Amino acid sequence: MVLTTHWHWFKLADYKMVLQLSRTYFPDGTNGKLECEGKFICNTIELPWKNNETKVSCIPEGKYFIRKRYSKKFQWHLEIVDVKNRSLILFHPANNALLELNGCIAPVTKLSGPGLGLMSRKANTKLKDLVYKALEGNESVELIVKSDSLTGMTKK
Repeated sequence: MVLTTHWHWFKLADYKMVLQLSRTYFPDGTNGKLECEGKFICNTIELPWKNNETKVSCIPEGKYFIRKRYSKKFQWHLEIVDVKNRSLILFHPANNALLELNGCIAPVTKLSGPGLGLMSRKANTKLKDLVYKALEGNESVELIVKSDSLTGMTKK
């Protein structure tokens, strides 16, 4: 009797984590809710929408990928790659979008106003831990940025 075993090989990178950022736009900032497979991760703050203008606007809605990046300023952090006409769009701690962001996204534990949030370092650590675990497991991490359809708010 001959026993045969069939193996199905696949690339680990075929697995992906999908993060969804649902935004609400205000004249002084953009607030968001970041989720993974319907599970809440944290809130976010960003600059207001100003036609993707460098250093004054949040990034356009769309699909992006996230990678791990190191800099002296932020140490190990997350970068959103391939944003049209933009570079170095990061996830990093900030509590006031207009004063501390140049197009990046700040995870926050609690929203305190348009483009304002509290306990950003705590939220940033939670997000990094989740994403790093996926990246270290050879998963790709996709970010889908969209308008929050429940609020009916549109870009100003």
